Amino acid sequence: MATEPQPKALTRKPLLLHKVEGSQEVVNMAAIVPKEDGVISVSEDRTVRVWLKRDSGQYWPSIYHAMPSPCSCMSFNPETRRLSIGLDNGTISEFILSEDYNKMTLVKSYQAHQSRVMMILFVLEMEWVLSTGQDKHFTWHCSESGQRLGGYRTSAGACGLQFDVETRHVFVGDHSGQVTILKLEQESCSLVTTFKGHTGGVTALCWDPVQRVLFSGSSDHSIIMWDIGGRKGTAIELQGHNDKVQSLSYAHHTRQLISCGADGGIVVWNMDVERQETPEWLDSDSCQKCDQPFFWNFKQMWDSKKIGLRQHHCRKCGKAVCGKCSSKRSSIPLMGFEFEVRVCDSCHESITDEERAPTATFHDSKHNIVHVHFDATRGWLLTSGTDKVIKLWDMTPVVS
Repeated sequence: MATEPQPKALTRKPLLLHKVEGSQEVVNMAAIVPKEDGVISVSEDRTVRVWLKRDSGQYWPSIYHAMPSPCSCMSFNPETRRLSIGLDNGTISEFILSEDYNKMTLVKSYQAHQSRVMMILFVLEMEWVLSTGQDKHFTWHCSESGQRLGGYRTSAGACGLQFDVETRHVFVGDHSGQVTILKLEQESCSLVTTFKGHTGGVTALCWDPVQRVLFSGSSDHSIIMWDIGGRKGTAIELQGHNDKVQSLSYAHHTRQLISCGADGGIVVWNMDVERQETPEWLDSDSCQKCDQPFFWNFKQMWDSKKIGLRQHHCRKCGKAVCGKCSSKRSSIPLMGFEFEVRVCDSCHESITDEERAPTATFHDSKHNIVHVHFDATRGWLLTSGTDKVIKLWDMTPVVS
């Protein structure tokens, strides 16, 4: 199949502020230190580093700590300066960072999983540490005692993890493409529901507690916006990456979603627009425009003495059509299609220039992004990549 053309980037671009280099392996996760010119990173090279900006303008490690196993993920709480680190061997280790970010003190470690920890969330309100692992388990522990409070077996290893403090619902996205919603109590959990809309594994989740919307990114290159709280049951697709979506972040004050992918793309989506669900693809044995039979419809081919055609689908109306009746391409941003996609000829004529106006901006980070962290107070975005580099971006020209 031909690669869909990449939309042209708009003129407003993120400004690259700094490149932080020095890690020996992939930086799996990093976070901007609030109110400080600092970055915390964990890497496959087993190191935890706190980088502080020096008078020279460069970032140098004020803390360089080696762990017994590769560091797969982390969670940092600025209020308590508690740093939770997930390791490849299934352990979660908790540290407290000093006020000047020059020292880290081990508080406790516990064996949370039987294999690599995939994601960690620290919930200050409950004093819980939530985690997922390659061992197909979601677990939660008491951060005060280190005691395991409970667990749930997922259908596959899970990379996506989000929590709603108000309702105590946890969202777990796994490699099978499924999202599981659980209701957590102090020492028990109950399954609320599961839903699946991706054709690939879920790689990232992002929760908006105000609009009560869940975003899921996937290895199928797409993002789905699930309307959890609106009670409409809508699921809006967003298509803006040419490779798997690696990480998601949400700017609540401007209602903009930031997605980053293995294609190096940073996409900023305007979610303050009325979006439309993509239609279900209709089934038919012949083109629903010209009535030509498709190639498996032997009876109609014989009766009409016509050669069967290949089936396609219009992305706007969902009708099954032949190539001749769907020879045009168009972007449909309000349906999430920022790339040009196949539409039938009649739908192509009905789409106005206003409807083709983009609802997202596209930017090239020039590295394969693994994870992102957005600091809304300063409008800074941190991207960490497989090239062992951390980049700090000023997003205020775009997210404003």
